Amino acid sequence: MSDNKSDIKNDLATNHTLVYSEKTHLLEQSAYHYELQDRETPNLYRTLYSYDSIPKVPFNRRSVPMNMPEEIWMTDTTFRDGQQSTSPFTVEQIKHLYILMNKLGGPRGLVRQSEFFVYTEKDRRAVEECLSLGFEFPEVTSWIRASEKDFALVKSLGIKETGVLVSCSDYHIYNKMGLTRRQALDKYVGVVKSILEYGIRPRCHFEDITRADFYGFVLPLAEALNKAGSEYGIPVKIRACDTMGYGVTYPGAALPRSVPGIIYGLNHYAGIPSSHIEWHGHNDFYKVVTNASTAWLYGASSVNCSMLGIGERTGNCPLEAMAIEYASLRGDDGGMDLSVITEIGRYFEEEIGYDIPPRTPFVGRNFNVTRAGIHADGLLKDVEIYNIFDTEKILGRPASVAVDSHSGMAGIAHWLNSFYRLAGTDSAIDKRAPIVAAIKEMVDAEYTAGRNTVMGDGELENMLRRADADLHFDLTHGRYKHGSTESADK
Repeated sequence: MSDNKSDIKNDLATNHTLVYSEKTHLLEQSAYHYELQDRETPNLYRTLYSYDSIPKVPFNRRSVPMNMPEEIWMTDTTFRDGQQSTSPFTVEQIKHLYILMNKLGGPRGLVRQSEFFVYTEKDRRAVEECLSLGFEFPEVTSWIRASEKDFALVKSLGIKETGVLVSCSDYHIYNKMGLTRRQALDKYVGVVKSILEYGIRPRCHFEDITRADFYGFVLPLAEALNKAGSEYGIPVKIRACDTMGYGVTYPGAALPRSVPGIIYGLNHYAGIPSSHIEWHGHNDFYKVVTNASTAWLYGASSVNCSMLGIGERTGNCPLEAMAIEYASLRGDDGGMDLSVITEIGRYFEEEIGYDIPPRTPFVGRNFNVTRAGIHADGLLKDVEIYNIFDTEKILGRPASVAVDSHSGMAGIAHWLNSFYRLAGTDSAIDKRAPIVAAIKEMVDAEYTAGRNTVMGDGELENMLRRADADLHFDLTHGRYKHGSTESADK
């Protein structure tokens, strides 16, 4: 039986129409080939993208199988796409953030690569500083223009991989570059072959893939680039760029907007291995994290991110979000140091001067802060009731309560116990303690007088001092024990 099975596999392999899959143990069609569909005028998918209305989501009710790769990872574009939306980083800031990326990704390099500009002297000094650290991960890669000068520059810096733009929607091919599809394909293949001649791995950015003719241009281009890589013995990577954030994950959604369809098609029809497929999304429609996770699920090994999701318009996929998503999908952190997420947030705010919206998940000042008194009461009884996971253990960020007009006795008690590190100890102050009532009376007076902002830690400390100077002294100097002061026990 096994010999017969082997013969079938050999026959089918030489036939190039069916192969026996070791993964599914099924006979599967393998010889897909899509011809370039050139045309005189662009296909702008006006039924979907009419511009004067919200883009529409088409459905054909066809589904493709999940195909999570054995290995998945993140790459970074903070210093390329991300930096285009902020004040330029200094060389020292780039180097420090690169070190934090290395710490976050851990020994397995789950933050696998980081891409840099190399146009200016400052860009090149940043590259050299990061290369001098000798880290295996993240690998330093570049992003360049299609010019011989840039190819030579990348080679001279010792960079082994570079990104190059290969815009694939007719919006870009016809309306921006003034080319036909045939002219664009020939141009792109020529540029990539020039890069290959320098011995550099090309990473081809399929810009605007969610508005592109997938069967008429994307697949023929991917096949042509894959063939060029085979000729030179150097793999060509495909970065599927959802430039405008149009990608959707709904079951049965049709191309060009279907993220599962795009990834499955590149892998199954164009024959691009998962390790050479990368997803790069934007957040124009609030879908950037879900789209990136879906790309993993359907066969892309890599998702491209930026720290805090910085990037043009609505930004890129947040690196910290995908680190958490990795742990959710894999069941462990893969050796990552997730507490570095908090370090990244603090560095951006304190050293770079970047203003993180306070409700931003994982890094915002208020992401695990509650204001409602009933929620604070729950936190006092069991922190799991209103905290997403052990944020203190994993991120170095204990759950906390912001004191305002809605916090109540429970909120003030929680603030006291959190601020003075009494939570979970025998010395924790009960919400019924007289000191809590005294502070609440002062807080209520503030809001009765017209205040509409939350109380700061310094203000609450002053209220504690005014209400009970001895207790404030003991708490501040770590001398407080439950029952050690009369005011706490009354």
